[in-house]
Amino acid sequence: MAPPSAKLLVYASGHSACVRIAGRANFTSSIDFKMLLNGLVQRGFDCFVLDLSDCILMDSTFLGVLAGFGLKMTTPQNGEAKARPIQLLNPNPRIAELLENLGVAHLFKTVTRPDDLPGELGVDTPPDGTPPDGKEHSHEEMTRNCLEAHKLLMEIAPGNVDKFKEVAQFLAEDLKKTKTGP
Repeated sequence: MAPPSAKLLVYASGHSACVRIAGRANFTSSIDFKMLLNGLVQRGFDCFVLDLSDCILMDSTFLGVLAGFGLKMTTPQNGEAKARPIQLLNPNPRIAELLENLGVAHLFKTVTRPDDLPGELGVDTPPDGTPPDGKEHSHEEMTRNCLEAHKLLMEIAPGNVDKFKEVAQFLAEDLKKTKTGP
């Protein structure tokens, strides 16, 4: 039985969105997380706070998805004068160390505040681009997402190549088998 995935709660107002990530941010919740963020960007949100106060751990796939979004938001696009870095609110020491060790901490602005955000953050997630809780993703979709996340981590920080090259190779082979069948 797979460990429970992170719960994603959203509060959005104006051009700002806050996403609380509670629980285990792992590969099973990374697709929903990516779809949620892309849906918010499509709706015009451009200022993001990710509340990690209740996030107990983050695996490399989820971190790769997060890093990809961080890279997207810190790279000026369409003639924008400045990028808007994502704020990470209250990451625990383990997650902060992981961000640093994998060379992606520079993509975010880390904010540590004891006063946290309001407890009543559980506003419904946006209807567009966000699958309902418990939606099962196909093996191919999960494998492709994991592969993309790990490739991105290796592109961002060359020191990650030794850490993830075998994982990426395994995922690429698995994806190829999935497409061609047994």
